[in-house]
Amino acid sequence: MQLGFLINTEKCIGCQSCEMACKNEFQTDAVVHWRRVYPVGEKNYPRPERIFMSIACNHCARPECLRVCPVQAYTKREDGIVVHNHDRCIGCRSCVMACPYRAPQYNPHYRKVEKCSLCYLRIDQGKKPACVDACSVGALQLIRLDKAAVPDTVDRMPGFPDPSITGPSVRFVPPVIGTQVRGN
Repeated sequence: MQLGFLINTEKCIGCQSCEMACKNEFQTDAVVHWRRVYPVGEKNYPRPERIFMSIACNHCARPECLRVCPVQAYTKREDGIVVHNHDRCIGCRSCVMACPYRAPQYNPHYRKVEKCSLCYLRIDQGKKPACVDACSVGALQLIRLDKAAVPDTVDRMPGFPDPSITGPSVRFVPPVIGTQVRGN
């Protein structure tokens, strides 16, 4: 099984509820952002529409963070979730430098690295991740990538690193630009 995120840029309004839900769930320091909402710049799309992407750890098929960690602070669960063991971390930041998605975050207060855990404790209880639960417009969803392909999605957006490097477990519903209207 491989769990991952579906990010619908057609629905995301940039409200940052997902960011706040993550911070509230884990009480992370102000300087640490396990999930971030980015505006997709107009240079990437020809119209002035506001388009957003909510990005966190992509729980990659081939996680660079796991590969480079000298103390094996990362493990990959059977459901594909990449878990960081805070107690094992020595704060060397090798994973921060290796991750093309900037998912691991250095916490200067603890002098260790932290990252999104895909709320695996919530998932183990049959709940959705906090960020997914908080998305009132349904722009962020938890999906199983090992099942059939998700229709009308892409594995990268402008500015998103090459997915062939790590095999990120994320899919995007790209924006429709101009006068086109997408049905629900």
